[in-house]
Amino acid sequence: MLKNITIAASLLAVLGVSSQAQAIGCVSGGAAGAVAGHYAGHHAVLGAVGGCVAGHEMHKKQVAEKKLKQKQHLQTQQQDQQQD
Repeated sequence: MLKNITIAASLLAVLGVSSQAQAIGCVSGGAAGAVAGHYAGHHAVLGAVGGCVAGHEMHKKQVAEKKLKQKQHLQTQQQDQQQD
């Protein structure tokens, strides 16, 4: 088990060094995936990799949604100003 955790931590460290922007979501997703993978049959490393990918994708989706909401809010404000 310690070997799997070491491998997962090393993998996450390498991914984090390659690009910090991509690490957002990866660390929390990787940790959750490692735990889930461990309980699903001692596949912590595989779970960490899957969790990292899923966490990163979820973060990208959240950022896109936030940008869309900000854009819509700005458009609403501009329309309100034009009506006044």
